[in-house]
Amino acid sequence: MYCKNCGKEMNDNQAICLNCGVKTGVGEAYCANCGAAVAPGAEVCMSCGVAIKKSGNNGDYKGMGKVGIALICFFLGGIGIHNFILGETKKGIFKIVMSFCFYLGSIFALIDFIKILMDKYEINPEKLI
Repeated sequence: MYCKNCGKEMNDNQAICLNCGVKTGVGEAYCANCGAAVAPGAEVCMSCGVAIKKSGNNGDYKGMGKVGIALICFFLGGIGIHNFILGETKKGIFKIVMSFCFYLGSIFALIDFIKILMDKYEINPEKLI
């Protein structure tokens, strides 16, 4: 694995690059598979042919814009509808349970709403909260 920010080789278990100090997976200047420099906005590495994964959401919320998903989160987020739309089924079920059992779903939705507006929301289907 290579750092996507500086192109230096990294151990698969590293959380940050020891060369540049950037979190693993952040950056778009180098290919994570071979470490070669990639053109800005490229979808495939021209050296190894591997698809380039973009860091963060880059405004892509599964085909919906930031405003659309923020509105869904604001109005229906207490029962996790935005999580189901984004493919985060575990989070959605968790919010339904929290909403009906402990009335906490709206608090989690408010946190997600703020993260979406600040572009800090990370789509991760494996993460529970």
